[in-house]
Amino acid sequence: MTIQRLVCHKQSVLLLNRTVDFGKNAAAYRAFSTEAYKSDDYQYLQRGQIPMLHFQRSLPRLKIPELQKTCDRFLAAVHPLSQNKAGYDNFVNLVSQFRTVGTGPELQRLLQEYDKKNKHTSYISKPWFDMYLSDRKPICINYNPALVMKLDTRPEYNDHLTRTANLVITSLRFMRSLREEVLEPEVYHMNPKKSDTERYRKVLSRTPEFIATIVSWAFKAFPLDMSQYQGLFGATRIPKRGQDEIKRTEKSSHICVMRNGHFYAVNVLDNDGNIESPRTITNRLKFILNDAASSTAAEFPLGVMTAENRDTWADVREHLEKTHNEAALETVDSALFLLSLDDKADYSPEDPVPIVQNMLHGDSNGLINRWFDKSFSLIVCKDGNAGINFEHSWGDGVAVLRYFNEIYKETTTNPICQPSDVHNSLVEDVGDDIFKIEFNLDDKSKAAIKQAQKNYTDTVNSLEMHTMINDVMTKGFCKNHKVSPDAVMQLGIQLAYFQQHGEYVGTYESCSTAAFRHGRTETIRPCTMETKQFCDAISGKADVWDRNQLREMVLKCSAKHGQLIKEAAMGQGFDRHLFGLKYMAEQNNIPLDPIFESDAYRKLNYNILSTSSLSSDGLLAGSFGPVVPDGYGIGYGVQDTMLGIIFTSYKGKRDAVEFVDCLKASFETIQRVLQYKKGDD
Repeated sequence: MTIQRLVCHKQSVLLLNRTVDFGKNAAAYRAFSTEAYKSDDYQYLQRGQIPMLHFQRSLPRLKIPELQKTCDRFLAAVHPLSQNKAGYDNFVNLVSQFRTVGTGPELQRLLQEYDKKNKHTSYISKPWFDMYLSDRKPICINYNPALVMKLDTRPEYNDHLTRTANLVITSLRFMRSLREEVLEPEVYHMNPKKSDTERYRKVLSRTPEFIATIVSWAFKAFPLDMSQYQGLFGATRIPKRGQDEIKRTEKSSHICVMRNGHFYAVNVLDNDGNIESPRTITNRLKFILNDAASSTAAEFPLGVMTAENRDTWADVREHLEKTHNEAALETVDSALFLLSLDDKADYSPEDPVPIVQNMLHGDSNGLINRWFDKSFSLIVCKDGNAGINFEHSWGDGVAVLRYFNEIYKETTTNPICQPSDVHNSLVEDVGDDIFKIEFNLDDKSKAAIKQAQKNYTDTVNSLEMHTMINDVMTKGFCKNHKVSPDAVMQLGIQLAYFQQHGEYVGTYESCSTAAFRHGRTETIRPCTMETKQFCDAISGKADVWDRNQLREMVLKCSAKHGQLIKEAAMGQGFDRHLFGLKYMAEQNNIPLDPIFESDAYRKLNYNILSTSSLSSDGLLAGSFGPVVPDGYGIGYGVQDTMLGIIFTSYKGKRDAVEFVDCLKASFETIQRVLQYKKGDD
C-alpha cells in the first residue's frame, strides 16, 4: 500500500476549489438559524458549472502495453538490483523466452480478450480489487494510510466540539454535492492561469459529453476519473473467508460516532434528505461528549477486531451475526462515515510523530477507538488535531485527498460554526436521533476481542516512526537547479539506503492512472541504473568523479525519473501489465512462467522501500506502514520551505535511527553536488 502519487509531473492535483460563499446569509448561519439551513448554500459545498460526471463517458480507456515494451521496462528495473552480470544475462534470456516461445504471447492474447469483454472498465480494475480484498493480513498499518490535517491558525476554532462540528457539517455538504452530482469534476490543469477559468467552464459546460475530454485537452486541462468517489460515503469492507466484500449503502442518513471504544448512531439528515441545521448537529455531538457512558474505556472494544487477520475477523463476525448482532453491525456498516472522537490532547507541533501514530493506528494500549473497515474515518482529538484514516481497497489517494483538501479549506476559511455559538448553546433533548449501538457479546466474542487486543498491542508497539527534515532543498531550490523535487527525494532515499546497507533493493512509488476510465495506479521504479551510478560514485564504489560530473549524474537521474513518471501516468509502466498477465494465468489454470518464480521477480516485488509523495496545503503529514516485515514505509513531500520525510519500520528489523542519519547525510551530499560550480574547489 501507498498513498498515490498524483498524475503527470507535479505532486498534487490542482483542484477546482469553488467553495460556497454564504454572503448575506452568513450571519444567519452563525446564529445557528433553524430556517436558513435548507438553502442550497448550506446544503451543498459546491454546485459546479460543469456537471460532475461530464467527462466520464469520454475518458480514454487504459491501454494494455505492448509485450515487448513491458519486457524491456521490466529488465531495466531489474538491472540495478542484479548482483552480477552473469545472473542478469541469464534473466535476460529468461524474459526473451517468455516473450517469444513461452506463455507471454498467450497470456497477452487472453488479457486483450478479457479487456474487450469489459469495455466499461479497465483491464486492471477487477484484478486489483481482488488483490486487495483477498489479502488476509490486517488492514490496519498494512493497508490503511493516515492523513493528518494542520490545525486551524485560529486557536479558538480548534476547540474539540467546534472543529468536529465544522468538519462533520462540511463533510456532509461535500457528500450531498457528490451524491447529487453537482460537485466540481476533478481536472488536472497544466497551466491553471489559462485553463482554470470561467471561459473554460463555460465552453466545457456546453460541450457534448462524448467529446468533452478531448475539448478539455485542448485547454491543456486533463479530466480525471471520478468513479471511485462513489465509494467514499456509506461504504465499508466486510470480512469474508478467503476474500472480503465491499458493501455500499446509498440512502444512509446517519453517521457512526466512536468514543473510548463505544458506538453511537447519530442522525445527520432529516426526513427529506437535507443536512440537519448546525444547531442540531452540534447539539447531538455535544450530547455524546457529555454522555457519561462514553467517558470511560469500553471493556470489550469491538473495533479492535477490524485490526485483526481478515479470516479471523470473518469468523468472529459470522459468530456475532449468529448471536443477535446483525442490526448493530448493519448500523455501523451503513453509516455515511465513521467519526472517532479521541480524548487525547496536547500534541506538540514540534514533534508530529505522536499525532501521526494516533491517526495511523490509534491507541497502543488496545483500546482502539477505530473501525478500520469503514471507507474512511474522520478522527478529531480533544485539542483539535484532526485527520483521516481510510480503507484502501475501494479507491486510491486522489479521491480521498480531494475530500481532505475541500473540508480543510472550507472549515479554515469559511466555518459555519462559531466557537461562541457552540458553547453558548444548551444540550437539548436528542430523542431517537442518537442511540448507543449495543453489541451482544458472549464469552466466545469477548475472548476473541481480548486476543485481538493483545495482537494489536504487540503489532503497534513493534512499529516505530521517525522524521527527517531538510530546510534547504525546497521546491525553489530544486527549480533553480533544474531538477525534479520528486527525483531528488527518490535519489536521496536510494543513496541513504545504499550507504546504510551497501545494496539496492525493490523500491515502490505509486502513480495514479486516474486520467483513464477506472484507472487505478501504476508503479514507478525509482531505483535505476542512473541512480545506481550516482550512488556508486558517491560511495567510492566506482571510479572517482569530479563534482561537475556528479552534478550531471543528478540531472540524468532527474530526467530518467521524469520519463518513468510520464510512462506510469499514461498507463505505460510494466508492473500492472505483468500483474494482469499473471492474473490471466491463474484464472485460466496456466502454469506460471518461470519469470514469475524467478529470484529477480521476487526481489523486485519485495518492496523494502515503499514510498509515496503527497502534497497539500492542509496536510501536516501522511503515513503508512512497511509493506514487508523488514521494510520502510516512507511518506514524503517537498514544500516551499523544506523537504520532509516521515517513515515507519518494525523494531529489530531495521536500524531506523541510523537510517535517519543516512537520509540527512544523503540530502546534504546532493545539495552540495547541485550547488557546486566549477572553480569552487
